[in-house]
Amino acid sequence: MKISLIEAKPASFNGFEKFAIPRLGLPIMAAMLKKEGHDAQVYVPQLEGIWQHSLEISKSDLIGISTITPSAPEAYDLAKWVRRANRVRKKKIPVVLGGPHVSYLPDEGLEYADFVVRGEGEHTMLELVRALEGDGDFSRIRGLSYHEDGQVRHNPDRPLEANLDNFPFADLTLMAGHQKLKHLPIATSRGCPHDCNFCCVVSMFGRAYRRRNNQKIVSELEEHLLPLGRRIFFVDDNFAGRRSEAKELLSMMKKRGLGKKMRWFTQVTVHAAKDEQLLDLMKDTNCTQVYVGLESINPATLKEFNKKQSVEDIQHCVKMFHKKGIRVHGMFMLGSDEDDADTINATVEFAKKQGIDTVQFALLTPLPGTRTFEHLEAENRLFTRDWGLYDAFHVVHEPAKMSMYELQKAAMEAWKHFYSVPSYMDAFMRLKLTTGTLRFYGRQIVKKGRADLEEYLRKLMPLEYQPQS
Repeated sequence: MKISLIEAKPASFNGFEKFAIPRLGLPIMAAMLKKEGHDAQVYVPQLEGIWQHSLEISKSDLIGISTITPSAPEAYDLAKWVRRANRVRKKKIPVVLGGPHVSYLPDEGLEYADFVVRGEGEHTMLELVRALEGDGDFSRIRGLSYHEDGQVRHNPDRPLEANLDNFPFADLTLMAGHQKLKHLPIATSRGCPHDCNFCCVVSMFGRAYRRRNNQKIVSELEEHLLPLGRRIFFVDDNFAGRRSEAKELLSMMKKRGLGKKMRWFTQVTVHAAKDEQLLDLMKDTNCTQVYVGLESINPATLKEFNKKQSVEDIQHCVKMFHKKGIRVHGMFMLGSDEDDADTINATVEFAKKQGIDTVQFALLTPLPGTRTFEHLEAENRLFTRDWGLYDAFHVVHEPAKMSMYELQKAAMEAWKHFYSVPSYMDAFMRLKLTTGTLRFYGRQIVKKGRADLEEYLRKLMPLEYQPQS
């Protein structure tokens, strides 16, 4: 079969297109399908526009579309486009949707597609293709939702793959425009031992931390990624979820001299900074930047999020990574029930005082599949179900200690104040050239997205503040 796999893009501008890092589910899936003799191609619109490949995609025997919540509108539009093309060409191309969003809302997904793959989808997709080629019996495929005899069927959930080494390497060369990738993604694990209220990682991939064999990870780096580029991004939700295994991997990388052939980036929690041996190995293998879920400087918010860390942990984390010459990208979450405008202003000042290189001021976003979503939905505090706005830039829920307008405005000001002209000029003056460049780029993101957010802000403006006609 000829199979096109598409990663839908977010509906709104988010500023990260320049650093597009595709999710690995589709390249792994494509590698599995290729092994069984199928012609599988992956399309990522941040690399190359889908429509420039529309003719090739329209020749497919099956189209799979992966979506997270903010990309759901785009995924559904693509599915509708396939349906229209089917009517015009009188050819039936089945559409299957997958990814976190439809895993939690499969009935919604089936309004647009023939099939929905729930949860980890690699084996489910492979079995679906076999069934389409064979007897068409979908009843035994776990993790699959579909239409049958005018009814919606949800087969039992598929257990998580216990051994990640059963999956092949993610074949990035099956991705159209892979040569444009600035950062090459690789994963060492799935799952997260933590259980933050706002995060859907645990409900999607489990709390049990499943890890690949370190030798296979090194082989993937040497044989598959380094021939394509020198900037590597370990996309794990928590690279150091098991510090002993992470250190073993880094020791192997150091022994093989990989730090001289690449520079790399990853996501960690603040707890990684408590292990100086780990940090030394990260430095020795040429880790240049970490993305850290700092979340909040408000202890009450950290408790509400079920985040097992303190403000002192955050300060220690930034200090230790900087001590090793590793940049810190701090990811903050604004808008909890314990936050007000003063909290947000204090967060900006904290980030500047601690010398955090770059930041992300994400608005609390109640994603389907999270306890935050369930809580706010139960209290009727979700402002909209326009999934394209669930991008962490737009307020989509009613906060407890301020209005939606106040939260949106405070967040916009936070971005503006951190990514100010003095901010990036100060970095340049201190000869922190990369930090200065990234802050300058952050300022461009703020300027580019401001018009859209100001229009949204006007929609949230209380009546007493609106100009009288």
